[in-house]
Amino acid sequence: MKIRQNRLWLAAAVPAVVMAFAGFTGLPSAQAAGSPSLAPAPADPSPTPFSTFNNPIVWQDFADGDIIRVDDTYYYSASTMHYSPGAPILRSYDLVHWEYAGHSVPRLDFDSTKYDLTGGNAYIKGIWASALNYRKSDKTFYWLGCVEFNRTYVYTASAVDGTWTKKGRINNCYYDAGMLIDDDDTMYVAYGNTNISVAQLSKDGTSQVKAQQVYSSPSAIGTLEGSRFYKRNGYYYIWVTKPANGQYVLRSKNPFGPYEVKQVLLNMPTPVSGAGTPHQGGLVQTQAGDWYYAAFVDAYPGGRIPVLAPITWNSDWPTITTVNGGWAATYPAPKITTTKTVASMTGPDTFTGTSLGQRWEWNHNPDTTKFSVGNGLTLQTATVTNDLYAARNTLTHRIQGPTSTATIQLDYSTMKDGDRTGLAMLRHLSAWIGVKRDSGGTRVVMTNGLSMDGNWNTTSTGTEAASAAVSGGRIWLRANADIRPGTGRQARFSYSTDGTSFTNLGPAYTLNNDWPFFMGYRYGIFNYASKSLGGSVTVNRFDLTGP
Repeated sequence: MKIRQNRLWLAAAVPAVVMAFAGFTGLPSAQAAGSPSLAPAPADPSPTPFSTFNNPIVWQDFADGDIIRVDDTYYYSASTMHYSPGAPILRSYDLVHWEYAGHSVPRLDFDSTKYDLTGGNAYIKGIWASALNYRKSDKTFYWLGCVEFNRTYVYTASAVDGTWTKKGRINNCYYDAGMLIDDDDTMYVAYGNTNISVAQLSKDGTSQVKAQQVYSSPSAIGTLEGSRFYKRNGYYYIWVTKPANGQYVLRSKNPFGPYEVKQVLLNMPTPVSGAGTPHQGGLVQTQAGDWYYAAFVDAYPGGRIPVLAPITWNSDWPTITTVNGGWAATYPAPKITTTKTVASMTGPDTFTGTSLGQRWEWNHNPDTTKFSVGNGLTLQTATVTNDLYAARNTLTHRIQGPTSTATIQLDYSTMKDGDRTGLAMLRHLSAWIGVKRDSGGTRVVMTNGLSMDGNWNTTSTGTEAASAAVSGGRIWLRANADIRPGTGRQARFSYSTDGTSFTNLGPAYTLNNDWPFFMGYRYGIFNYASKSLGGSVTVNRFDLTGP
């Protein structure tokens, strides 16, 4: 259990060798979400020739990445802890421009009602570092992940944006798993913390044939985890991280060892000013035969964001291409030719489709009877509580960095007495702007001071910092967030009754940049009852814009 909960936050110790990405959001980089419920999103201009790319490749919270290529398409899978659907998949055609593509785990179906926010909660449980791969022999994508250190689930799909199905439960924890499909189609998993093991899976990938410890990290190296498993030139490689400031690689001629070890990086200067050392993540080979390493950097309060660097091979050992001894802010573009585009990762959603887009994830599994889309997003109250952390059906969206603004257009005319609805800066320390209906009247309120303790129990439901009377049944709520890595970053809240003129409400809210909650701040849209169920609100539009 100490594994990640004893991680050091190293950002302060890592030299800031490059300037912050001034104007980063103006580059043709992946900015957020293809979605059935989106108004047509502008295409990201990935076919336009570009000679260089800037890090991060995506300034949103996508940690513990596993990256693969299937023909001319790249996929990136990430951790999501207690958010549902889980294990998001990004898609790219050039390794630089990305879009939301799917989720490997459509519901956190992990044999416990706490994932439904009933009978407890599952904060920071659920999906940690997990494995994604594609098996050509059966044309199937496989996702595999350990839950709560005691069981591993396997999900499969024929397409990442298709239907994912839970195929099996293995009563072993493949902690921080990496999956290899060997030349003879045998499936292997590398996993573990400090003591690294390899398991051979059954032909269908849903049970274990054998498992064996293959490496024990010496004290001179320390903790190793975050395994990814590869084969190249007859060698098996297990790519492992030393959290949160190093990367090592194990090499053998046999999947079950013995393995040699080599340091890849340690305390390497970061490409994102104020952030931590690039580490964890995975390797991928392009169609042209070039190799790249997609890692992440700790960049709280926003979370952990992906960065990319070229890899060369020397005597069959991988080496990161550095600039002045560090992971560069800018590299030459990958030599990939494509005419395919990706959807923007920012922009509007008017909730006109038949389902929510892949950009959205709920805080725990939702009550599907209490929301609908098609003519806006209607949220019926699903929980009677005075605690946002206990309220079901809070819908979340990652924050675009380095700064961004989220605005929702809200119809609150069908709220009931005691209902609370709004837009939150959501994490274990939170604040929100929203509407309260009490005694037949409505007020717009800014509430701050919501908090959870280290066991993720609510310690404060917040305090009203400012309010104003409103009427008419329609309001625009806005949160502006600065998530550049470091201390003292702030969010500000405002509202409008006409969608044009916005009024600031309450003091600026200082965001927390500790790491133990793992996930960074998110925008959260909520509606819950403090007295009785039956009320509802409709979100007619969500906008996410850069600076």
